[in-house]
Amino acid sequence: MAYSKVKMVIDKEFCIAEIDERIYGSFIEHLGRAVYDGIYAPEHPTADENGFRADVKDLIRELNVPIIRYPGGNFVSGFYWEDSVGPVSERPRRLELAWKSIEENKVGLNEFTKWTRDVGSHVMMAVNLGTRGIADACNLLEYCNHPGNTKYSDLRIRHGYKEPHNIKTWCLGNEMDGPWQLGHKTMEEYGRLAEETARAMKIIDPSIELVSCGSSSLTMPTFPDWEAVTLEHTYDYVDYVSMHQYYGNQKNDSADFLACSDDMDQFIRTVTATCDFVKAKKRGKKDIKISFDEWNVWYHSNAADNDITENHPWQAAPPMLEDIYNFEDALLVGLMLITILKHADRVKIACLAQLVNVIAPIMTEAGGGAAWKQTIFYPFMHASKYGRGTALLPVISTPKFDTATHEDVTAVEAVPVYHEEKNELTVFAVNRSLTEDVEMTVDVRSFEGYRVLEHIVLESDDLKAENGPFSQKVAPKQTSQSAIDGGIMTSTLHKASWNVIRLGK
Repeated sequence: MAYSKVKMVIDKEFCIAEIDERIYGSFIEHLGRAVYDGIYAPEHPTADENGFRADVKDLIRELNVPIIRYPGGNFVSGFYWEDSVGPVSERPRRLELAWKSIEENKVGLNEFTKWTRDVGSHVMMAVNLGTRGIADACNLLEYCNHPGNTKYSDLRIRHGYKEPHNIKTWCLGNEMDGPWQLGHKTMEEYGRLAEETARAMKIIDPSIELVSCGSSSLTMPTFPDWEAVTLEHTYDYVDYVSMHQYYGNQKNDSADFLACSDDMDQFIRTVTATCDFVKAKKRGKKDIKISFDEWNVWYHSNAADNDITENHPWQAAPPMLEDIYNFEDALLVGLMLITILKHADRVKIACLAQLVNVIAPIMTEAGGGAAWKQTIFYPFMHASKYGRGTALLPVISTPKFDTATHEDVTAVEAVPVYHEEKNELTVFAVNRSLTEDVEMTVDVRSFEGYRVLEHIVLESDDLKAENGPFSQKVAPKQTSQSAIDGGIMTSTLHKASWNVIRLGK
């Protein structure tokens, strides 16, 4: 059989950057069944004493998610945090305008913070800069982080949480460039509000990190002016600018769909350039880093979601954004992870949106059933497990092709990660050709004495194959498709496949 040929050189001196583990973060919003019937289901057989599902917690621990963004998302722009604390029996039910739902406030700030620690993670808190402002953000920060002897810190103590939550990372609103957002702002309006909110919050707790709202997608009409204008206001106070991006295969063109990670790469490069422009204009010394705090595939559930919001509004925890992912979605998620790793010098936080039930790697059956792994669970798990250490710059020679809306699409996308302490090298690679297997030769002579530990592959003859509660049609397997001889590794990458090739001494 004839193979396409790909060559790659990996050298431990070709460093991109140390990888911040928070790029393997995720996101839980008070939306659909993410919280209620997702992480929280008091009647479930596995529920702990606080009502949180142990089976879901186990799956989240398997993903090893270091940071979880909360409580939104569009939800946060109408969020009254005061409603989510104190005795549950006294908390109000509220109209939730972003998703036309009812928020019951059975799970709130304190419960979520405790749960997050239980799954080995940290909270990335968002403040409401849509319908609220500076004072409310400051009050929330005081409640969460101040030790005591003030109005809001003492309120937290009365609620049973003597020690402060010490939340480090805070988002200054959500998608404020979007006309769909409650309290949508112009660039100047948001820039001024975010600047003054950031300045006040840093007075309360100078140790926190702040994320300024960036563009909601590459295609926003205000991009990249939004970043240039807003960061000119917030530059002195913030550490990150956010990015959001979702992709879908509405046209059922799989080759073009798998090329979407090239758009993600362009998006990151443009945001980085804009941040550096503002730095130069401000005569600044710090680089603004990127928090890619919403990214995923999202399109399968659009019609069902529109039906719920238009024809069946004001339900508590309706089944919304419940995309059932297929195999090609997992390939694109792998490609997006590779793209993020290639920009490890600037992307320091990233949140797969979301974590449970809502466009998520983990699903639960409604009404107390099983929890199960979607197809996209696996590339994320592999990257989180083996993608710690230093991202290396790969020098790749690969065939290229054009698709309906993309040119010069590389057949193979790959990135190596070197973990010096463990003496391990992991190569993440996707063959996004739908028709041809690839023979990839990799020069690894700078890793003398290394051998192939394992080659894990995710592949399927059916791009539309899905997993379910009792069926894992798409799951990783071990192969013997990689071998090293004389410092050259030869690997076979099957068409349309996600590959994790691990080397070590």
